[in-house]
Amino acid sequence: MLTSHLGELFALLTAVFWTATSLSFQQATRRAGSLSVNVLRLLVAFFIYCIISYFSRGLFLPFDASIHQWIWMSISGLVGFVFGDYFLLKSYELISARISMLIMSLSAPLAAFIGWILLGESMNLISILAMIITIFGITIVITEKKKLDDEKLGLKSKKIQFSFSPKGMLFAAFGSMGQALGLVLSKYGMQDYNVLAATQIRIIAGSIGFVILISLIKRWPKVKETAKDSISMRFILIGSVFGPFLGVYMSLLAVKHTTVGIASTIMAIIPVLIIPPAILLYKEKVTVKEVVGAFIALGGIILFFI
Repeated sequence: MLTSHLGELFALLTAVFWTATSLSFQQATRRAGSLSVNVLRLLVAFFIYCIISYFSRGLFLPFDASIHQWIWMSISGLVGFVFGDYFLLKSYELISARISMLIMSLSAPLAAFIGWILLGESMNLISILAMIITIFGITIVITEKKKLDDEKLGLKSKKIQFSFSPKGMLFAAFGSMGQALGLVLSKYGMQDYNVLAATQIRIIAGSIGFVILISLIKRWPKVKETAKDSISMRFILIGSVFGPFLGVYMSLLAVKHTTVGIASTIMAIIPVLIIPPAILLYKEKVTVKEVVGAFIALGGIILFFI
């Protein structure tokens, strides 16, 4: 029975791993900055993949990949890691991982929307309704009504304002776009190739992208400083194992054994999974409104793929 739902199981494991990595990287980015964390986590993951690839496949690097796989998995790595994860980790500096991952849940409907644009996949009225419900759930969490006093007119009014940093939420939205497009490109580029090796190509491309970026803006002193900080490196190591290594690997296994839509839907439960550890480990104050909004958003995502 389990073998017929391998893709769904891998997607669920991805959600669990990404919950752990989100909380770890939240701590690391607030201490060291997103660029340093991004490049160090990918370098750590790269060495992990090299070792595991050697013992499982006899190759340190994916030399057996075709040109098609190198090109499209590399593009996927640049889009998913350099663009998407740069903005996701940048959002952690401004808003909590819990809110970032809620906004990141948009990646599921976005992946389907990109499939509709690029691959000609159909979108019906239920799909459009599901997108509206998802956005509504997120809107409940990120906005609130503030009472304002109009001193000139002597009137009291209510104005809808964001509950969290608009810049942080915009960065998280960019992150969701990167993840959605990266996942679609991975599905197209991987084909029947080994998932471990395909993930390794993504990480190689992402690492090179960040090395070039950090070199251009001359941020290597900050990276070296972070590498010497034992607390930051502890969080980066934990996040790297659960994120670029186990999480990304499981996400590609998921899309290999099931559709991108189903995999994205299950992965999108992170905003709900992250609530208990956010409260227990980091003492975040979570309101009823935020919990309700997270479940409404999740309901919309599920409806999208029924």
